[in-house]
Amino acid sequence: MSDGNGAPILRAEGLVKYYPDGNVQALRGVSLEVRDGEFVAITGPSGCGKSTLLHLLGGLDRPDSGEVWFRGASMARLDLDAFHARRIGFVFQSFYLLPTLTAAENVQIPMFEGPWPRPERARRASDLLAEVGLSHRAGQRPTRLSVGERQRVAIARALANEPELLLADEPTGNLDSASQEEILRLLGQLRDRRRITLVIVTHSEEVARAADRRIAIKDGRILATE
Repeated sequence: MSDGNGAPILRAEGLVKYYPDGNVQALRGVSLEVRDGEFVAITGPSGCGKSTLLHLLGGLDRPDSGEVWFRGASMARLDLDAFHARRIGFVFQSFYLLPTLTAAENVQIPMFEGPWPRPERARRASDLLAEVGLSHRAGQRPTRLSVGERQRVAIARALANEPELLLADEPTGNLDSASQEEILRLLGQLRDRRRITLVIVTHSEEVARAADRRIAIKDGRILATE
């Protein structure tokens, strides 16, 4: 667990975002910091701006005003393709696995931007699937996997390029309670083993309780931090 004294890996100041026609304000001046090695849960009702905030923190979208910094560098000035390829991993509720590829092939997808030849990509994918407990399912396509197994493959894929920061949007939202517990335990183990920073958007009280810190969002503003 984080000791609370890590330097900020992420900092956001005055984030404002409008959707979709400029009349709906999804975020209304959000400012926050995430410390290096911390596990932060972002919570709040549907439509409050949680996912929008996560997308801005990860550089998947740009704010209409305000700024995000990663390790002191403005995201507005970063090469976002290189940033996403090497320093950040994403996990989504809907997995986004390619149905025509096996689990091992899905895990290799982010590695195509890296320096690894095919045999090395295959070895790394095998190691990652072993780390999430799915060595025995490496050759299966997503349709042959359970929902929990698909999320494990998605987590392995997110770790393919050894990111410093893992952002997850409702990673347990499609799972039953037993699978949710397994995924939450896995994320905690990976975070401690790899010393990565973890930011999760969630409706789950169990996930929020497991975090070092909770940031509650309502109507596009930070309601509380605890």
